[in-house]
Amino acid sequence: MSALLSLTELSVALAGRAAVSGVSLTVTRGEVIALLGANGAGKTTLMRAGLGLIVPRSGMVRLGGGDPHLLNPRDRALRAAYLPQRPQSIWPISVEHLVALGRYAYGAAPERLSGADQAAVDTAIQACSLEKLRSRRMDEISGGEKARAHLARAIAQHAPLLMLDEPTAGLDPAQALAVADIIRTHAPGGAVVFSTHDVALAARTADRLLLLREGRVVAEGAPSVALTPETLEATYGRSARIDRIGDALTVTFS
Repeated sequence: MSALLSLTELSVALAGRAAVSGVSLTVTRGEVIALLGANGAGKTTLMRAGLGLIVPRSGMVRLGGGDPHLLNPRDRALRAAYLPQRPQSIWPISVEHLVALGRYAYGAAPERLSGADQAAVDTAIQACSLEKLRSRRMDEISGGEKARAHLARAIAQHAPLLMLDEPTAGLDPAQALAVADIIRTHAPGGAVVFSTHDVALAARTADRLLLLREGRVVAEGAPSVALTPETLEATYGRSARIDRIGDALTVTFS
């Protein structure tokens, strides 16, 4: 099966400082991969480099089999949808219009949607439980509702790969679990790479984890393999205790 994203010995420098060093990662359909690490570990840089938004110092990047730096914005958008940290949501437009912006790569606009475009918007709104909010203005809804609206916009893009940078940041536990469930629902038809500071949520949601520290891989693998007290201490610099109750996992740092 061809990879939706492939990084080979990727290294990136920002402002003359190594931000990512020798990272390799392959993402195929059906996978959910979580990136874990402290602030500055290289999670955002890794995703942006994978999308071709940052030129690497060395290594190879393939997005949908092609070099993302040679893709125009439309072709890139058809291969991957990117949700950055805390996307702007102050515009006085409706939730439905915001979600419809995900169809821009198909030549659509909020006021100019084909039947297929409208169906994609409706499906994304339903997936993110936004039916009762579709006519509300973005500057009038809560932070959690805004987060789900932006996620719906990314889903409406119908790209096979979703790249989500801290999609649950600032959400309460119920909202974060709802977003995690949406991520899992998307995976069978595509793949998701997301970053988070919530170790337990990553273990619950992802098939594979990539733990980073100072731009280098500390551990990679299924949550049951990648998460150990040793790898967590190497990643975050604090001793950690892992407890499992059934399928649930909790992590306590000290």
